[in-house]
Amino acid sequence: MAKLWKKGYGLDADAEDYTVGEDYLLDQELLPYDVQASVAHAEMLSECGYLSKEEAGSIVSALKKLGTLEIKKGDEDSHTAIENYLVEKLGETGKKIHTARSRNDQCLVAMRLYFKDHLQKLESETNSLIEGLKKKKDVPMPGYTHTRKAMPSSSGMLFSAYADSLEDDLALLQSVKKILDKNPLGSAAGYGVPLKISKESTTSKLGFGKTQGNPIHCANSRGKYELLVANVLTSIMLDLNKIASDLILFSTPEFGFFKLSKELCTGSSIMPQKVNPDPLELVRANYHVVSGYEAMIKGICSNLISGYHRDFQLTKGPALKSMKITLSSLKVMQKIISGLEPDEEKMKEAMSKELYATEEAYKLVEQGVPFRDAYKEVGKRFM
Repeated sequence: MAKLWKKGYGLDADAEDYTVGEDYLLDQELLPYDVQASVAHAEMLSECGYLSKEEAGSIVSALKKLGTLEIKKGDEDSHTAIENYLVEKLGETGKKIHTARSRNDQCLVAMRLYFKDHLQKLESETNSLIEGLKKKKDVPMPGYTHTRKAMPSSSGMLFSAYADSLEDDLALLQSVKKILDKNPLGSAAGYGVPLKISKESTTSKLGFGKTQGNPIHCANSRGKYELLVANVLTSIMLDLNKIASDLILFSTPEFGFFKLSKELCTGSSIMPQKVNPDPLELVRANYHVVSGYEAMIKGICSNLISGYHRDFQLTKGPALKSMKITLSSLKVMQKIISGLEPDEEKMKEAMSKELYATEEAYKLVEQGVPFRDAYKEVGKRFM
């Protein structure tokens, strides 16, 4: 298979395996976005006179008929696979698709389109979880500090706290969406191309809010924009980790405040009585996986001078995998919250008198007793 950078010599097999890595596998998910950008690029080249209307039409038609395309290791990536496909179908015309672009800005725009699409999905799934949390029944229960009973609280207050925190995540998501909404096509390898092209045309066709003008900024944004997305994902997963940790504890027989749907739990291969909250445990653990991917991206894209470096290839995997984990975690958490039932009797039993110690102290304050004296007097009752 023809490599876009081929110069007449064969690449060492071990070097090829090492440099290609898992890119050809990851790019299967990016292929539709790469095709979408290639259609816009071909139409722009025609508008600017670098392709005839017939040539652009045949390229666009072939791209829209592409359907499923297996990207092989010899292709290296979706960009090469698309061009090889076009050359196979259209011959010399297919070779013209790479005019005024590089694999660098192809990858940038495909990732950017992927992020725009998936951040929208992330927003929708997060909102669905928020709605589910707000619908839960409000039942009095103890509030805890230091993992000890503290003051009266309620399940409604707890679920509302989760919802409020997820709404903070959505505010962060909106900020990142705005930053990412820039078209990098035309930046090529980070220094533009010596042709008169219309970046505004592809910006409009691809639905971007604006054009990312400075080509060096385009190159430098690779890795950094992945990190911005990873930060949103980590923030959401941190909230899911908190929810999971609470529900694992509060659904134990020792607490018994909540009952988990058995359909969302697993059993033991040796202990017949066990019903285990495995999905919650995996949500709890997956926060650390996503957080680790964020740290990986941050490390990879630091200490590099401005411009493109092959290092950036290694930010793609953690970004795509983090998105997949977070979306699936949100979906399973929606089902867990939907099926969650409070045990009102157990929660009532747990509302023991020490929870009201602060309230008793403030009753004395209302009678004119200084708070510090009231604090000491009430405190003696629980010594």
